[in-house]
Amino acid sequence: MNAPTTDVRSLVSAEEWRLRVDLAACYRLVALYGWSDLVFTHISVRLPGPEHHFLINPYGLLFDEVTASSLVKVDMDCNKLLDSPYPVNPAGFVIHSCIHAAREDAQCVLHTHSRAGVAVSAQKCGVLPISQQSTFVLASLAYHDYEGVALRDDEKPRLVADMGMANHLMLRNHGLLVAGPTIADTFMAMYNFENACRIQIDAQAGGGELVHFDPRILDGIMQVARTVTTGKGAGALAWPALLRRLDRERPGYDQ
Repeated sequence: MNAPTTDVRSLVSAEEWRLRVDLAACYRLVALYGWSDLVFTHISVRLPGPEHHFLINPYGLLFDEVTASSLVKVDMDCNKLLDSPYPVNPAGFVIHSCIHAAREDAQCVLHTHSRAGVAVSAQKCGVLPISQQSTFVLASLAYHDYEGVALRDDEKPRLVADMGMANHLMLRNHGLLVAGPTIADTFMAMYNFENACRIQIDAQAGGGELVHFDPRILDGIMQVARTVTTGKGAGALAWPALLRRLDRERPGYDQ
C-alpha cells in the first residue's frame, strides 16, 4: 500500500489529531501485547461533535503498521469522509457501529480474536471468579451467543440487548470486546479482560481444583478500582507510561 499523499494533520482539528495519535498507539499496543489477528479485528473511536463520525483502521495494514495519518475517517455506514488511499472493511464495522449507536458512553470500542479470549469464549462457564484480574471484568460482563461471522444488520439489536450497559462483552466462540469513555480506559479494560482469560486457561491447564473467590468481593469493586488508581482511573494512570514504551520500542505511530 502507498503512503498517504496528503498531510492529514493539516486537514483535521487538533482534537481529531490527538485522537488519531492515541488510537494509532492503541493499535500498536494491541500488536505489542500479542492480541492482534493479522488485519482482521478493529478498534474504533468516535470523533467529537453531533455527527456520528469515527476513526478506524485501514483494512490490510497490520496493527503495528497503523499510524495517526493512515487511520480512516468514516460515518456510521463506514463510508469514507476524508480522502484516503486505504480501503476500509464495512463488514468489520458492523459490531462497532451498533454499539456506538446504542451507547453514548462508548466512545471507543476494541474487539480482539486473541487465543486465550476465544478459548474462554468457547467455555460454557465463561469467565471464572479465580483471579484479581477477573474481579474487574465480572463487575461489568455480558455474553452474546455466536451467530456466525458478524455481517448481518439483523444481529445488531440482539448484540446491543445482550451487552446492555456492560463494558465487557464476551462474544461466544468468537472473542472479546470492550467499550469505554476514552481510548486509554478501553485499552486497560481489554488488558484486564485478556489477562483474566490467560490466567484462567493457565490455571485450568494445571489440572487441580480451582478456588473461586467470594462473590461478595465484587460489591463496590469499581470504587476499589478508583482507590487503587488514586482516583485517576487505570487508563489515565498507565497511558503515559504505555506511550513512553511505544516511543522506545515501536516509534512512528504518531506520524
